[in-house]
Amino acid sequence: MSKVEAILSQLKDIAANPKKAMDDYKAETGKGAVGIMPIYAPEEMVHATGYLPMGIWGAQGKTISKARTYLPPFACSIMQQVMELQCEGAYDDLAAVLFSVPCDTLKCLSQKWKGTSPVIVFTHPQNRGLEAANTFLVKEYELVKAQLEHYLGVKITNADLERSIAIYNENRQVMREFVKVAADYPQVIDAVSRHAVFKARQFMLKEKHTELVKELIAEVKAMPVQPWAGKKVIVAGILLEPNELLDIFNEFGLAIVDDDLAQESRQIRVDVLDGEEGPLYRMAKAWQQMYGCSVATDTKKGRGKMLMNKMVQTGADAVIIAQMKFCDPEEWDYPVLYREFEERGVKNLMIEVDQEVTSFEQVKTRLQSFVEMM
Repeated sequence: MSKVEAILSQLKDIAANPKKAMDDYKAETGKGAVGIMPIYAPEEMVHATGYLPMGIWGAQGKTISKARTYLPPFACSIMQQVMELQCEGAYDDLAAVLFSVPCDTLKCLSQKWKGTSPVIVFTHPQNRGLEAANTFLVKEYELVKAQLEHYLGVKITNADLERSIAIYNENRQVMREFVKVAADYPQVIDAVSRHAVFKARQFMLKEKHTELVKELIAEVKAMPVQPWAGKKVIVAGILLEPNELLDIFNEFGLAIVDDDLAQESRQIRVDVLDGEEGPLYRMAKAWQQMYGCSVATDTKKGRGKMLMNKMVQTGADAVIIAQMKFCDPEEWDYPVLYREFEERGVKNLMIEVDQEVTSFEQVKTRLQSFVEMM
């Protein structure tokens, strides 16, 4: 097994076994984990406590039954899966669960949490251009900080926060480099491997993830760049999984050269900038800088232009929208994106993603036809 294969195998194992990652961390440090609900949360604050931030993004192929009691059938499939899992006690080992509530379903779920872990809820302001939005979010973060200190029995100092901010900024920067390297070496980092590198970062300390990805990048860049015989695509949406779906991309020679996925590149898009202000203010300011996201209000609707710019930068042949079933913010964005793509002659396809689905034959047929038309 080559060094690249060994690193990818390690990251794939972590991505596929979050419970083991949490248990190993607790055995190593004596501290547990804090659940991080989608889409954005001040993870640096959790990291500063010494606890492990653990992403909560549902599950794949799990039949929904218990969740039907608490959520309507038209609720986002991620939230349906999360509700099902919490009803089964899957999250009860978490020391706390941190909720941002940028959509109606997340607001609903935060009020109906059935697990035993305490829930910490905060709100991102949507009128983001105002300085008052930063002031408001600082107050929200102060409440989060106080509740984390209470539930975890720790004290979060500014020095702790500054260290965590630096660690997270480095990880985001390294992951942005990884995106470019993966685009140059699709023969080495296919769709499944690319996703695993992103997903693993949800279940491990960012500094450890950074070192692994740095090593991976160095090993891959030592190889010669080879021409790609297939097609190159940009993918956008909330998430694009499971591996069975990504296997279809590999089967039809579709290289993912960049993405606008909430579970992936949106997490690394904006750094917490340096400045004379305190760490909480600078973390709040980062929300003001977020762009191209369906849950971050943008009255100018610049997401389509952003995706088309990505196509120019990467030489992509098309955009594929992974539409999360019953995700209102993404559904509201799609008509605008579709109109802009059609006006500019951009090849595009929308596929529906539903975490309860276990058969992907329909998606496979659509992707196959799309590739043939390209």
